[in-house]
Amino acid sequence: MSDHVVAAAATETIGEPLLNIGIFAAFVAITLIVVLRASRNNKTAADYYAGGRSFSGGQNGTAIAGDYLSAASFLGICGAIAVNGYDGFLYSIGFLVAWLVALLLVAELLRNTGKFTMADVLSFRLKQRPVRMAAALSTLAVCLFYLLAQMAGAGGLVSLLLGIHEEIGQSIVIAVVGTLMILYVLIGGMKGTTWVQIIKGALLITGAAVMTVWVLALNGFNLSELLGNAAAVAGPEILEPGMKYGASETSKLDFVSLALALVLGTAGLPHVLMRFYTVPTAKEARRSVVWAIWLIGLFYLFTLVLGYGAVTLVGADRILAAPGGVNSAAPMLAFELGGAWLLGIIAAVAFATILAVVAGLTITAATSFAHDIYTNVVKRGQASQGKEVRVARITVIVIGILSIIGGIGVQGQNIAFLVALAFAIAASANLPTILYSLFWKRFNTRGALWSMYGGLGAALLLIVLSPVFSGTDTSVFSDVNFAIFPLQNPGIISIPLGFALGWLGTITSKTPEDPRIAAEMEVRSLTGHGAEKAVEH
Repeated sequence: MSDHVVAAAATETIGEPLLNIGIFAAFVAITLIVVLRASRNNKTAADYYAGGRSFSGGQNGTAIAGDYLSAASFLGICGAIAVNGYDGFLYSIGFLVAWLVALLLVAELLRNTGKFTMADVLSFRLKQRPVRMAAALSTLAVCLFYLLAQMAGAGGLVSLLLGIHEEIGQSIVIAVVGTLMILYVLIGGMKGTTWVQIIKGALLITGAAVMTVWVLALNGFNLSELLGNAAAVAGPEILEPGMKYGASETSKLDFVSLALALVLGTAGLPHVLMRFYTVPTAKEARRSVVWAIWLIGLFYLFTLVLGYGAVTLVGADRILAAPGGVNSAAPMLAFELGGAWLLGIIAAVAFATILAVVAGLTITAATSFAHDIYTNVVKRGQASQGKEVRVARITVIVIGILSIIGGIGVQGQNIAFLVALAFAIAASANLPTILYSLFWKRFNTRGALWSMYGGLGAALLLIVLSPVFSGTDTSVFSDVNFAIFPLQNPGIISIPLGFALGWLGTITSKTPEDPRIAAEMEVRSLTGHGAEKAVEH
């Protein structure tokens, strides 16, 4: 073992902490310069929220990949494959297939119909204030769960690299990440955030490609040989279904629930939907999704090699014993392959991944609060753009503080798993209302409110009553047990419930919506005519 690797009974420090800090600091300095340059043109709400709609399909597709390929994708999935084998790869498949739903059903239609946020679309032909409030609350819930995952990943990653084994030290790391995130978004808005995501997306895919080629080279560029070596180290069950999902009927249901959440969740993720408004036309929105699918698909193929490479070269026991646990597989593999320098570079890329994603989530949540709740609900559309952007910036600080506190509370959880919960909430509360609004002429305000509040409430309640919150060693509250819902993902119940409540609310309402506005929305969503107008009626 290298001199730089210190093995302890339950913890392990890898790499050179000073080198890692240096590479981190260099990356943060470079991206802050990019953000400062991009922020010079943030004069209007469209500049701050949508980057002035100035990005091409290729640029936006790379930024979407940078936004979507979060710490869960790089750290969580590699770790899940290393520890759970075949069952871990199911995350990659689910995350990728989900993009087909986004491309075929929502990307172009949303770009045509909206202005800044998902609520613009949902309230277009429905009652503005109640629908905007429901959509904004749903957006904030999804963003907060997603943020928890990124913050937990940041704590585990940096703690691994700096040799911080105490919980208080990891909590300080999370606080530093949160502060940096607030800084990025306050200064740069969507334009700065987008450029950080483009840089980070390119770096992440390049870094993963280098490691993938390296692992394959060690195995004669033969995937079968790699899988055979993994089976020799971890046992043949690493290649078979059932290590995590399949041991019992409950775990099989959990898998179906997870699959539903992953496949249907992407098309309801507010921070992904908001990216469609940063391009000038619906055609560019469609191009950006095609770009994103290619980049994301390539990356998820890499995770298969990286996950099995980690179990072969590092071993599941060492991964689980390291700070950050299952999330440390990719950095530890980088160290085994290329020593301290490759570890430092890959870790900096992973850190950049977290910063870029939390910046995207934070600006989405802040936009939703300022544009939907403050301007259109509290001020009834009468707030100035300057005042709206100021409220958005204050919201950034509040969300940053909440995500720091929450991230400290979920340390040790697998972040791919935490992100799956955010997907479940998005698929339960947002997707039914989006699809009904775009494709069902009879859909009305009661249906939208029942669907959003019912889907959101059911998903949150089932998560609180599940083993995620209590009853197991990895629960948020491990010393108590109030888990009465046996599944770890609520999607199998909350997603159908969201669709059912939207239908039931609509058919039981005696107050029809204006058919002329429904017709206008249909024309606009299909043709893009009038898409640049303010969404008011």
